[in-house]
Amino acid sequence: MQNIQNSTASTSSSSGVSRTGCVAASSSSDSSGARAEAKSSKISDGGGGVIGSGGSSGDSCTLHDPAAAVRTATKQQHQEQPLTIHYLASFHEICVVTALLPLVTLFTCFVTAYVFQYDDVHETHCRVYNIIPSISAITGVSPQRYFWRFSIALHIGPRIPIAFVYKNYYRSQLKRLSPELVPQASWLISLILVLNCIEIASLGGVTYISNRENYPVHERIFITFMVCSLCYMLATIKLNGILNAGQSLNVQQQQSIKWKKFFFVASILSTIGLLVFFAKHRFYCHDLAFSWFAFFEYLIAIANMLYHFTIIWDFPSQYMVILQGPLENISQYLSSRPKTD
Repeated sequence: MQNIQNSTASTSSSSGVSRTGCVAASSSSDSSGARAEAKSSKISDGGGGVIGSGGSSGDSCTLHDPAAAVRTATKQQHQEQPLTIHYLASFHEICVVTALLPLVTLFTCFVTAYVFQYDDVHETHCRVYNIIPSISAITGVSPQRYFWRFSIALHIGPRIPIAFVYKNYYRSQLKRLSPELVPQASWLISLILVLNCIEIASLGGVTYISNRENYPVHERIFITFMVCSLCYMLATIKLNGILNAGQSLNVQQQQSIKWKKFFFVASILSTIGLLVFFAKHRFYCHDLAFSWFAFFEYLIAIANMLYHFTIIWDFPSQYMVILQGPLENISQYLSSRPKTD
């Protein structure tokens, strides 16, 4: 009987050692532990036979960690699943269309309203002589209002992801700064993102709430747009000064910074002129005061559009991609691509 027990224990131990490779490496201590476990787990059946646990040890090993088995199978499936590109577009072209769309639409609304609805767009509360209608006037009459609103809807859509692209673009340049400048630059990046989003929202508000429908709300949203736009320009110029200090810039980067500063100065001067002639029109009803106000309003709008148009120098050769596949494969694919600053 002792021989039978030893033989059974030895067989059980061998089976346990051979089937426990999925959990741990075989060693002398593992073997002795398996034999002890085999001896303690033997029971006698009714016929005096001996039933050992060694026969089921292999099955218990394969089911030792079901979650790990599922994770392994899922990982293998992910590794076998290929990456699929569903959409690939030039980010440069998207930015060009996004920036030029409101400019072309504004010109179209001005020409058509000036030619076909001259009296409607020149009407003011002072009823004095004017020759230039305001932006609110030419985009507040029908059918120009529908054309303008449709254009702004198409313009706002891409600008939201572009704002976050700029945030990541600036953050990628923080590594070349000295540690004491990183907190200030990070704060400016967050501020730029917030100001950009408020400017986009204000543009939508001033577009869809016309001065004819609700003048007080329209006026407050327009002021919000003006303030956020100027602060956004200033913060961007300041951030570029920090990021590019002591750096060797290529021609495109130099063009971008130069024109950003130019359009910011133009916006500041135009804002001063707008405020002066708005006061003359609102409180004194001077002849042509509203026309000068409208003229500076157009300058502000055009300077703002062209300021954002400088994105063509910031992202000259990037692409927008919609990629399908497991996140691990996408991360591995992106990490294997050559990185450029």
